[in-house]
Amino acid sequence: MSTEASGRPLPVDAAWLALRQEAVLDPGQAIVDAHHHLWQRPGWPYLLEEMRADIEGGHDIRATVFVQCRSMYRTEGPQALRPVGETAFAADCARASGGRVCSGIVCHADLSLGAAVQEVLQAHAEAGGGHLRGVRHSTGWDADPVVCNPELGTHAGLMQEAAFREGFAQLAPMGLSYDAWAYHPQLGEVIELARRFPATRIVLNHLGGPIGIGSYAQRQDAVFADWRRDIEALAAHDNVVLKLGGLGMRLRGADFPRRPAPPSSQELALAWKPWIETAIEAFGARRCMFESNFPVDKATCSYTTLWNAFKRLAAAASADERAALFHGTATDTYRLRIPS
Repeated sequence: MSTEASGRPLPVDAAWLALRQEAVLDPGQAIVDAHHHLWQRPGWPYLLEEMRADIEGGHDIRATVFVQCRSMYRTEGPQALRPVGETAFAADCARASGGRVCSGIVCHADLSLGAAVQEVLQAHAEAGGGHLRGVRHSTGWDADPVVCNPELGTHAGLMQEAAFREGFAQLAPMGLSYDAWAYHPQLGEVIELARRFPATRIVLNHLGGPIGIGSYAQRQDAVFADWRRDIEALAAHDNVVLKLGGLGMRLRGADFPRRPAPPSSQELALAWKPWIETAIEAFGARRCMFESNFPVDKATCSYTTLWNAFKRLAAAASADERAALFHGTATDTYRLRIPS
């Protein structure tokens, strides 16, 4: 099955990315990258070495938050505990980078285990070396096979199931947040979680997953209207914060990776402006945080270009608002200790 038809991320073309070189805008702006991955995939490694090459390109990256991506799992032992290997790997990266990379760790735990997930969460906490901050059990699902990533192993209505909610209820007592990765037609389920669990901090990933491919590609006005309605409804729940990013994914349907040269930060800012501005208007800057979503969004642009685009989008914000968007909200949400 081709990458285009399977819901999987698009591959990164390093030679194509090299065709676009930009100077870093506002290099003094402190940044916490609120969402990235590290993985070892065939033909596509993105480990500490690759991450360092990106974050040392000129932007002032003070810390990063690692989010689970189904890599570095244990190969032995109970299935439920195998993802703990990924947390141990991320903690090693945190130590190796002096706490700059993987300052916060969001692990995977199968919340469908119900109350039994406590054992798994405790194992993650022990492996995390003091960096574990949250859990992501990805729930992104859609009936359109072009949209769904089969690697997620999810299904319709997962967030509504009693076992999942029983597992979800274990997070707040352990001081853990929940990173929600769902597509925009599922935001009603996220709203219900926020309503039922007001003591649990929910971090909505990738602007709530607006879909721009498959059966949604030709009805983007309706997609935007539905997405905006639910984003505004989610914003009414004080326990929800929002990650601004992920718009470079295949899910959005933008044609940038198919162009002869990568997009400029001006082009990205123009394309992303309606989504970013609507989200900030709904949640306010102090409940929003920019994220790279690298290396997934690296299929669209370089790390330098991505953060230049975010800086263009935030240019009209006040100094306090920019501080929240670029580092304050992420630091507070994930209780980060920023290296000096």
